[in-house]
Amino acid sequence: MANEVTGSPSIGTFDYIVAGAGSAGCVLANRLSADPSKRVLVLEGGGRDNWIWFHIPVGYLFAIGNPRSDWMFKTAPEPGLNGRSLAYPRGKVIGGCSAINAMIYMRGQAADYDGWRQLGLTGWGWDDVLPYFLKHEDHAEPPNELHRSGGEWRVENPRVRWEILDRIRDAAEQAGIEKIDDFNSGDNAGNAYFQVNQKNGRRWSAARGFLKPALKRRNLQLETGVRVERVLFEGRRATGIEFSRDGQRFSAEAAGEVILSAGSIATPVILEASGVGSSARLRGLGIDVVHDLPGVGENLQDHLQIRPIYKVEGIRTLNDIYGNLFRRGLMAADYAFRRRGPLTMAPSQLGAFTRSSPDYATANIEFHFQPLSLDAWGEGLHPFPAFTASVCNLRPSSRGSVHLASTESGAMPDIRPGYLTTDEDKRVAVDGIRMARKIVSQPALQPYNPQEFKPGSHISSDEELVVAAGDLGTTIFHPVGTAKMGIDDDPMAVLDGRLKVRGIDHLRVVDASAMPRITSGNTNSPTLMIAEKAAEMILAESRR
Repeated sequence: MANEVTGSPSIGTFDYIVAGAGSAGCVLANRLSADPSKRVLVLEGGGRDNWIWFHIPVGYLFAIGNPRSDWMFKTAPEPGLNGRSLAYPRGKVIGGCSAINAMIYMRGQAADYDGWRQLGLTGWGWDDVLPYFLKHEDHAEPPNELHRSGGEWRVENPRVRWEILDRIRDAAEQAGIEKIDDFNSGDNAGNAYFQVNQKNGRRWSAARGFLKPALKRRNLQLETGVRVERVLFEGRRATGIEFSRDGQRFSAEAAGEVILSAGSIATPVILEASGVGSSARLRGLGIDVVHDLPGVGENLQDHLQIRPIYKVEGIRTLNDIYGNLFRRGLMAADYAFRRRGPLTMAPSQLGAFTRSSPDYATANIEFHFQPLSLDAWGEGLHPFPAFTASVCNLRPSSRGSVHLASTESGAMPDIRPGYLTTDEDKRVAVDGIRMARKIVSQPALQPYNPQEFKPGSHISSDEELVVAAGDLGTTIFHPVGTAKMGIDDDPMAVLDGRLKVRGIDHLRVVDASAMPRITSGNTNSPTLMIAEKAAEMILAESRR
């Protein structure tokens, strides 16, 4: 049967249509389909996670930059990065970025969410959102007031240790960053080993935790390898979605709601392709305007990581193993028989949160220490022993944008992160590099003769370090905010506090693009929290 608006074949009517089976979409699929009376359709552009490197933790080295698993987005040339264009990885598979990311379990700081509440977003403070983190948590440690077990989102301690990281941890303590046990108490200041989303040495993606167990339900339908072309409307009511597969277009109708969970890059592009966004921008692309929302695609925030690299002597790093076939064989055997060793590694095992200067009330920079070095993710490791002291500004003041570049189906989005475009962000970048040097100069690391390979110890002035930050900076894969929540008086707010698209009926956005401000840490688990809270709101409203 054909859709009356598009004329394309319809695959049926559903109570909920979820566009995107990434981290948020997997949670929604599970929670919304738990009611057997509700029929749920999930549309995913990627495929199934039937590739070994989606499940072996170190597989990120092979998944990022691979068109099988990565959408292969690129940014426009960035002035703040000295004109460089960055690869901008996004997961092209069920589970989305949780299938290729760093697996780090991080909630952020209580002050992040209290800040959302202070913006007027009632119900989004730390005390409000903590129950949603806990609802799906399955923590390997004994339960307490901050952690739970038995949920769908597995959290474990790392299954490999490196002496170089132990010594870096000692050095961080000597530099004034105290050792702590848990980054997820609401105050993450300190240094500790990251907890990871793994189970028995295998990656634990949102697809494994939430989507796959729910697919046995007869009321949940998953379509993969499709491209969402646009949301369908009757006036300003969302009525369904038009999507394509192998060059043919189809439609699906929504008796209840259409929910966009395609992520901070694809969600604003879908909105614009559907006629929701800045009216001037849409008309310039020849798109009929359904509703003028100038904030669509604006407010892009990301954690820019600056990656100082230090050569070392007399201590092992992953670079040594990767370049030695015999050691690689031992590494593979250790994983095969014990599910331990370097193949279980997240990209970063050791973290540190601190203040770049006394100007900040809470930690505003995060270190990801890695017992390896490379020029870029997706490329080979360096042929010498080294570690990376990646540092990022947790709360950048710079803002960027993501927009539809063309009405041609499949056209790449126009991504402009706007890194290092404010004086504050430049100052934090310089201070972050200096803090890395302070840590590395401590007595705990001196037996290994650390030598700064990048940017180089000869680069010392503030002006030189800003240039170096532009040369070394790259995304840490945390884009958020491009369809932000906000109050009625905020002209750039795309969503209200219940994640409903302003001025449109029966359309919500549930993913990281809803964040008004970026959280102070890795953003995957906060995205799951948003989806958990959204599902509860959606189901509660359906019962009214």
